[in-house]
Amino acid sequence: MSAEPVPPARWDEQRSFDELGRPLREVTFCVVDLETTGGSVADGDMITEIGAVKVRGGEVLGEFQTLVNPQTAIPAFIAVLTGITNPMVADAPPISSALPAFLEFAAGSVLVAHNARFDVGFLRHFATQQQLAWPDFEVLDTVRLARHVVTRDEAPNHKLSSLARVFRASTTPNHRALADARATVDVLHGLIGRLGGLGVHTLEELQSYSVKVAASTRRKRHLADRLPHAPGVYLFQDDAGRVLYIGTSRDLRRRVRSYFTASEKRSRMGQMVGLATTVTGITCATPLEAEVRELRLIAEHKPPFNRRSRHPEKVTWLKLTREVWPRLSLVRKVLDDDADYVGPFSSRGAAESSLAALHEVFPIRQCSDRLGRKPSRSACVLAEMERCLSPCDGSIDSSTYAAVVRQVQDNLLRRPDDVVDLIEARMSALSDQERFEEAAVHRDRLADLLRAAARSQRLTALTRCREVVAARREETGAWAVHIARHGRLAAAGVIPPGADAIAYVEGLRQTAETVVAEIGPTPAATAEESERVLRWLEAPGVRLIDVVGEWSCPVQGAGRHLPIVAPPGPRVSA
Repeated sequence: MSAEPVPPARWDEQRSFDELGRPLREVTFCVVDLETTGGSVADGDMITEIGAVKVRGGEVLGEFQTLVNPQTAIPAFIAVLTGITNPMVADAPPISSALPAFLEFAAGSVLVAHNARFDVGFLRHFATQQQLAWPDFEVLDTVRLARHVVTRDEAPNHKLSSLARVFRASTTPNHRALADARATVDVLHGLIGRLGGLGVHTLEELQSYSVKVAASTRRKRHLADRLPHAPGVYLFQDDAGRVLYIGTSRDLRRRVRSYFTASEKRSRMGQMVGLATTVTGITCATPLEAEVRELRLIAEHKPPFNRRSRHPEKVTWLKLTREVWPRLSLVRKVLDDDADYVGPFSSRGAAESSLAALHEVFPIRQCSDRLGRKPSRSACVLAEMERCLSPCDGSIDSSTYAAVVRQVQDNLLRRPDDVVDLIEARMSALSDQERFEEAAVHRDRLADLLRAAARSQRLTALTRCREVVAARREETGAWAVHIARHGRLAAAGVIPPGADAIAYVEGLRQTAETVVAEIGPTPAATAEESERVLRWLEAPGVRLIDVVGEWSCPVQGAGRHLPIVAPPGPRVSA
């Protein structure tokens, strides 16, 4: 399904075979500390001093320090704590000048702070206030690391002053920004030194380190060594070759390594990693291709540790039959019988709820018997309750019954106004009588029906198109191209830099998967796959290159009514 692989960039070719991430000795860290007038930007507190030290490989590359005029009075207790007084900052630059200077100093480095949420939070706040673009800094918090490394036997807490004593920092923290930043540098180096003995040698391992990861799990991190830094699908397998779990990521190596180096809160995943002996990666041209391949592989292998998408065949459809006296029924498969189908529903309960909503409005028969053109049976209790037109005892002629069936069809496939109006009226009446639980039942039924009808209409609009070709510029600047045929992803690729875009797209079309039109709203793929494709096509920035067929939804369709129903929640039983 992918286009021809793009040759790796020069720096990719030069990576060593055992490259596992960014070695800590090669990472430039910018350790920063702030002094402020208080503890919260939400309360209007301001920065009074910025101090930073840039280090790499244990060597100091530079230092940054400036007082900042907060343009407000410094509280007395803050002045006593930090030693920074109002006269000291009177001639200091305002944050509008100090912050750009700091960002220039820190550019290209990993930000480090002790309680990074505080310091980085202040910096980001004022960058936003000044409409400065916040650089895409990676952030490391020495407090978080220390909690995993320094025990209570060594220090009573994880304050900077306590950790500075543990690691014998050359600078004593004193609530001045540069001094505290220097002390934090020593703490950082002390933490890195300890973790190095535990096999943590890269920035990625340092960022995800947790003491909760068992040594046996951490030893398996080599399983990710051969995986590329590229989007794709990964498959965990046991020693018998059985697929245990399938996932997708924009960066295969980084994601897979996180299973062995980060604290996994899902017990099932911990069990899975314990059983895994190999990890296979499938590189994909685009993240969308990876998502689709993941769905197909999960359906094929049905891995025991995947909970979702394992059984796409186990869905329910709402069917309006084609027979002398049509009826609504719930079925598992779409047949080539000229009937109308809506769905698929994610659960049997939602399908039954939608069926109940339609039966509230339209009195078509609910029995499953086959009726001849002129039936002569006894009427059921629903007829006595005036909830069925009772064709079984000849109470209605076929043309009148057919007119009601056409209304049902119109509400399912084009405009559900009749269902919405009647059920909303009932909900309103029940609410006026303070029968709120009963009103909630009607609301849930209407919501299930509208969601299913809207989903079916959107999917049908896409899947009846023989081909849709679209492109979008990705964050990397390259153009990703996808070809969908009858709702199935038939090809995916990225236009190489400098290539003829028109020729590339045409070549991708020529090599795309052949997809034959079949029956139903999702004839060539699972509903989940077609929805992933549809979501990408509807995303901002996507440009349609060609559409073979008519891609359109009913103007008065079910999607128009979705805002009136509440989001999915606990179902109220009748």
